[in-house]
Amino acid sequence: MMHTDWPFFDDKHRELAAHLEAWCAEHLHFGHADDVDAECISLVRQLGQAGWLNHAIGGEGRAIDTRAICLLRETLARHNGLADFAFAMQGLGSGAISLDGTPEQRERYLPRVARGEALAAFALSEPEAGSDVAAMRCSATAEGDSYVLNGEKTWISNGGIADFYIVFARTGEAPGSRGISAFIIDAGTPGFEIAERIEVIAPHPLARLRFSNCRVPASQMLGVPGQGFKLAMRTLDIFRTSVAAAALGFARRALDEGLKQAKERRMFGGTLADLPLTQAKLADMACTVDSAALLVYRAAWQRDQGRNVTREAAMAKLMATEGAQQVIDAAVQMHGGRGVRSGEVVESLYREIRALRIYEGASEVQQLIIGKDLLR
Repeated sequence: MMHTDWPFFDDKHRELAAHLEAWCAEHLHFGHADDVDAECISLVRQLGQAGWLNHAIGGEGRAIDTRAICLLRETLARHNGLADFAFAMQGLGSGAISLDGTPEQRERYLPRVARGEALAAFALSEPEAGSDVAAMRCSATAEGDSYVLNGEKTWISNGGIADFYIVFARTGEAPGSRGISAFIIDAGTPGFEIAERIEVIAPHPLARLRFSNCRVPASQMLGVPGQGFKLAMRTLDIFRTSVAAAALGFARRALDEGLKQAKERRMFGGTLADLPLTQAKLADMACTVDSAALLVYRAAWQRDQGRNVTREAAMAKLMATEGAQQVIDAAVQMHGGRGVRSGEVVESLYREIRALRIYEGASEVQQLIIGKDLLR
């Protein structure tokens, strides 16, 4: 039984998954080119031209289908980690505009994002404000009909290649998280620069941003002053579940690779699959994958019913990312020395999964969210 047969899905989701699987098999391969920036831009263009990015973009009168986003991320991740990244960043980077943009802002940015013509980025984290967003220092000071931004952002996905950035800065209406606002900052705006490109173990476009007296019109603010933190959390609530779906895709690929290796690898007069230890490990891997899938699509289904999913999304992200790390590690072990050879699928998966346990809320933060919600 395919998991798309589960009652979480409608026929449109099943058709979407089948169509995407066929497209991925034809257009994607696992691994990265040498020029990751160029590859990422190319993937965004391909995803836009094929119509897949329409599913990541909401807007006035068009609700975001969380189950569709999760199915897309799961399938893309199983075929190509950077393709999943490219899709996800178009959604995350434009999500705040979908949720709280004016009609003019939506019309200016969302169609170009959906066509793959403009790359989006979400700039929330800072050197001293990662998990503790309320500690951010980047400021935006009102001056006439403009705001002047000063400060830094770091670990920003699509940093250096994005055409615009959703930037969260302290405007001071109240202390802590209640005094933060959101702005759309176009690349090339005077006073905005890429301070550093950041290299990580799974190549993705990342950067540290710097704002030095960066002046933007007040019309570039999203929503109302002081409500940026709530907007950031609403955006992350949508895409946190989809991070779990990406981890699920990586785990499914690792299980597939592990099964293939177990059946083909000869040892002790038989195959690796003949050994009871291997069969037990494969059983654990399969249980972990299905458990994660149930949590992911429960959270996605509940959100599409209009329910609050803060706890459910946290559970999905925690269990799917931690579980995928275990499944991938087991697949690497089954491959023996080949498992750590550069360029092997399981070696790439091992590097791809590690960041998912940190970004958009580290595993420890998800535990705090779940615990606090249980105690309410």
